[in-house]
Amino acid sequence: MSATPIDRASDATLPEISGYKLLRVLGNGGMSTVYLGRQVSLGREVAIKVMLPEALADEVSRRRFENEARTIARLEHPHIVGIHEVGRTKDGLPYYAMPYLPRGHLGQRDFTGDGPDGHKRVRVVLRGLLDALEYAHGRGVVHRDVKAENVLFNEAGRPLLADFGIALRKGYGPRVTTAGLAVGSTAYMAPEQARGENVDSRADLYSVGVLAWEMLTGKLPYMAGDALSMAVMHAQDPIPRLPRPLRHWQRFIDRSLAKSPAQRFRNAAQMREALAHVPQHGNSPWLRGGERTLDRIGAIRSWPKSAWIAVMLVLAVGSWLAASQWQKAGPEDFFRALAVDGGLPTPNAQPGQSVIDITDSLLRPLPESPAEHWVSAAEQQLRQHNLTAPSGNNAYESLLAAWQADAAHPRLPAAIGGLVDAFGDEADRRLRAGDDRQARDYLDRANRLATRTQQTGSAAMTRLRARIGKVLSTRIDQAAAKYDRDAAMRAVDTAKSLGLDPTTVAALGKRAQAVPQAGDTLRDDPAGMRLVRAGDRMIAVARSEVSRADYARFATATGRPASLCRERASLLRIVAPRSWKAPGFEQSPQQPVVCVSANDAEAYAHWLAQRSGQRYRLPTSAEARALPATGGAKPVAQWLADCSDSCRKRIAHGASWRGQSGSGARPLDANRGYDDVGFRLVRDP
Repeated sequence: MSATPIDRASDATLPEISGYKLLRVLGNGGMSTVYLGRQVSLGREVAIKVMLPEALADEVSRRRFENEARTIARLEHPHIVGIHEVGRTKDGLPYYAMPYLPRGHLGQRDFTGDGPDGHKRVRVVLRGLLDALEYAHGRGVVHRDVKAENVLFNEAGRPLLADFGIALRKGYGPRVTTAGLAVGSTAYMAPEQARGENVDSRADLYSVGVLAWEMLTGKLPYMAGDALSMAVMHAQDPIPRLPRPLRHWQRFIDRSLAKSPAQRFRNAAQMREALAHVPQHGNSPWLRGGERTLDRIGAIRSWPKSAWIAVMLVLAVGSWLAASQWQKAGPEDFFRALAVDGGLPTPNAQPGQSVIDITDSLLRPLPESPAEHWVSAAEQQLRQHNLTAPSGNNAYESLLAAWQADAAHPRLPAAIGGLVDAFGDEADRRLRAGDDRQARDYLDRANRLATRTQQTGSAAMTRLRARIGKVLSTRIDQAAAKYDRDAAMRAVDTAKSLGLDPTTVAALGKRAQAVPQAGDTLRDDPAGMRLVRAGDRMIAVARSEVSRADYARFATATGRPASLCRERASLLRIVAPRSWKAPGFEQSPQQPVVCVSANDAEAYAHWLAQRSGQRYRLPTSAEARALPATGGAKPVAQWLADCSDSCRKRIAHGASWRGQSGSGARPLDANRGYDDVGFRLVRDP
């Protein structure tokens, strides 16, 4: 809270409040005094508002004030001054403590020079106030005293709305003094509020419109010498015209200051949106049209004198009629709140005159949206995760009922968005678990809800579509990693059935079509492998065995010695040794390398994997049976990953030029080569 320090004799008798040391008076109002104090436990400066004894004369009204203060204390928003504590002084007077904001209030700042930059500071203040009011209104609190002195600034210059001291909670009517006069600052007060009628959030928006005018022009839209005259002007006088350099704000002002609440902005969000569309400078087409209208008015000045005499006679008659009506009603009747039948008689009052009882006025219900019950129920059901069940007690049904009752309820869009987000959570979880049917049910509910409440283009629906698209995109990635085009195409079909937009479906389809399938050659593989289905999975397999030329590059790069290719007991192993370089018969560089051991083959696979970043290995016997034959004039068997005899031997599979059968599986020594055994590599997805 911020105020200008006031030196008074009463400072010597500051109230006593446990836990606080009061330092001086900051300001006085009609219902309270604000003090600067220090909170002893935390050593911080605070502003403490202490209600005057005459403001809350009995215990009932004091407890009601404390309950309201506790409600307001729960309003936590960046643009609302919070309440630290509610309590009573040593003398039993209610108080509440709040932050001390020494940067002053809105009325102490000059915004009139901000025109060249598009009134940037004015827009910042208005957006902050509308954000705060949208938050408070959504929780059933109407401020009812929005004025320059209640817009404070923190150290960072951020505007904060303060003093909800006469704020209304949902279920309470307007406060009225015992003389029947409405409470509040009439310079900013909406006409219906000044008359003591029931008010809603649109009264606060009227006050924000007055603040907008004041910041733009440096003065109030209506000027009067007393509160009564000021209220009459707000209710009866035409909305004033802004100076020509500010005319681009006129439409915004006209709707903000409309005499009837029905003609104002419906809520703070709509007013904030209109603010965003106010031109930065006064050069918009509608403004130029207004200037042309002024030019036409200027042309009227050239009328002949006889025409002007006729106009003046008409105006004189109209003025006489208006004055007659005014004398019958009297301005004081405008400002006096309507008396309640059976009200208490006023001392020295004329017969039949009565005064509104403050208790009845405080307990008179605010006009409440017929959708409030359904919205509150939906919010509770969302917290309980009752999305679509049980019947008669779920958020889906409650929100549809709320929409039917009052589509303009300020909390309804947020509640619908919350349910759509909850549907998205469930659909996401079900899709990731592979339960497409249940996911489709949640998405159908979300689409029906959005369609029936005209929220198909809402941010929540946009988030929902993006989430589902992301899940299905992940499915396609997973299918691509397994070279499973069928699974990728099923993800596209799911996208179509879930109603994703055509652009998203087309993008997913293009990626799915690019997933390789059985028989395709992998473009990113240096060995030119192609896909083969082995059982229920896909593997990539080399088209032929590793050639002498390929193995030679490996041996040169690694310096791996050649394995012997003779029986250990053979004398020829010493007299005429054989190896992959000299297997005992002529070979071209493109023919399969032989006389390499199973260990040599695995070393080659490891070397190639390091070079390419892919995972190469020898096939298993099950995979070998599914691999296409390589053919060739001198066929060779192939080393497998399988082993036997406690893995002291490795399996060679397939027909060879030595007459081994095609389906034969030979257990061989893994450390030596054979002149009819080569190897072929496969790659996992």
